[in-house]
This record gives sequence, C-alpha cells and structure tokens, in this order.
Amino acid sequence: MTLTELRYVVTLARERHFGRAAERCHVSQPTLSVAVKKLEDELGIPLFERSKNSIRVTETGKRIIEQAQRVLDQVGVIRDMAQDGKNQLNAPLKVGAIYTIGPYLFPHLLPELRRAAPEMPLYIEENYTATLRQKLRQSELDAIIIALPFEESEVVTLPLYDEPFVVLLPGGHPLTERESLTAEELAREQLLLLGPGHCFRDQVLESCPPLVDAVTRNPNSSTSPALVTEGSSLETIRHMVASGLGITVLPLSAATAMQYDESILAVRPFAAPVPFRTVALAWRVTFPRPKAIDMLSLAASQCRVIEKAKIETPAAAATA
Repeated sequence: MTLTELRYVVTLARERHFGRAAERCHVSQPTLSVAVKKLEDELGIPLFERSKNSIRVTETGKRIIEQAQRVLDQVGVIRDMAQDGKNQLNAPLKVGAIYTIGPYLFPHLLPELRRAAPEMPLYIEENYTATLRQKLRQSELDAIIIALPFEESEVVTLPLYDEPFVVLLPGGHPLTERESLTAEELAREQLLLLGPGHCFRDQVLESCPPLVDAVTRNPNSSTSPALVTEGSSLETIRHMVASGLGITVLPLSAATAMQYDESILAVRPFAAPVPFRTVALAWRVTFPRPKAIDMLSLAASQCRVIEKAKIETPAAAATA
C-alpha cells in the first residue's frame, strides 16, 4: 500500500469516473486503474462497484477512503514538521463561504488578508453549506465560513462574529414609520424569503417563530396575504423589495451592502430580542497550516471592525 494508491482511490471516489480521476492525478487512465485494482487485491475487498456507466463506492470502501483522506492530511502535517521554520503564509489558501456571507464579507476580507499576508493568495468559493462541508472534508477547501450551528467530525469551528437580522422595506411602506419592528408585525405582511433549502431561510424562521405560521398559512386565504418565496438570492430579494413586492429579513451586512435613498429602500431593526446569526470559521483538525488559519481568523475579525463602521451608520439613520 502506497500513498500514491491512497491518493488515487480518494480522487476516484470524489470524481466517480476513471478518466476524470486520472486527469486530476496527472496519470494515464490505465495507470490509475491498475493501481486501484492492486490496492483492492492487497486489501482483499472491492472499494468500488463498477458498471458500464457508473462507479459507486462500497460501504466498506467509504470507511477506508475516509481513513485514506486522514492519512493524506497527516502526510501534509509530517512534511510541514520536516521543514521546521517553513513559512505557512506563502502558499495559496482555499476558502469557501455560504452565499449569504461571501458577497458581503469577501470584499473586506481580501484586502485585509493581503495586507497581513501578502505572499498568501486566497482562492475563494461561494456555495451551499452542504457543498462546502463536502469540499472541506475532501480537502478541496482548506477552510469554510458558515453560520452556526455546524457539526462535522474532525472539524474545528471558531465563532467570528454575531450578525443581527434587520427588516428591509420598500420606500413609503407604513412600517417605515416605526423605529423598530417585531416578528409579529412582519407576519402580517407580504413576506419575501429565500426558497426552501437555503440555510438563511431556516435561520430566519427559527429565530422568528411568528413567521413560521406565515409560511404555512393558506395562500388562498382572503384574510392573510400570500407568502412569496421566489427569491433565489439575497440580491434578487433586495430588488423585489425595491420594486414593492413585499418586505424581507436580511443579515445586516446584506441589507446595507448597497446604499439606496429611503424613498426606494428602508432598513429597520428588530425590537429586542433581536434575532441574529453567528458566523464561524471551520477547518479540519489535520490541516497542516495553523498559522494560515490564525491569519484568516484575524483578518476576518479586523475587517468586521471596518465593516461594522460602515454598516452601523445607515442602520442608525434608519431608526432616527
């Protein structure tokens, strides 16, 4: 059993295709196929179910491949130990963030990290939590920025900051006369949310229980307005609110990412207790560059200070 063979089976499990796996490993397809079969023969069990059109990982194969990924991660640790004093901040760092965080954090994070670690390029990706979780586990990403709760075996999480939710209203809406709003008041309005499957939608409903009834009520009722859930992204919802289709709940950073005249869009805070989410950094316990994680965490904390200064002003103005 060799590290090369372990790398081949881990890649094949990820790609589910011999040709693509061979390309990722920079070898010919026959070379990869022979190595995988050799490892299976050595172990005495098949790791993959092969058919004409598909490849599936066996149940035992899943456990073996998960362990192989841990071994490959530990190899990175050993190599780092063998080069004591190596600069952990001069290689690219691959960071992912969920769709409702990335667009509003990355513009502040990138320049802050560049100042702190100019020789460490940052490769970024935005995706759903489930996809980021998988890519982190498979070492396709080094760290991810998500909203808590987040649990994954052999993954460490570090809370970065708490972000309050606010209400976004079209200009001239009657609720703009209020200094703060309650979830009960929102439940009586035409409410715009992300569709099912988006974690931010779930966070809003969990932190604002009265909105759950609004989501489940009969859309044909003559006494209650229908709930609109057609927004595919926070930016789409922002435009829908601006056009007068309804109101919505957004993270503060998203609500104030673009400045509009109050005749078009208005931001109002929630009355206490204010709903919020905790944004956190997650990485594998075996990741061999702890200094890079420390620098990423520090940069995120620093840029939140900058971002907070920018977003508190319009929020405060909204309550004036």
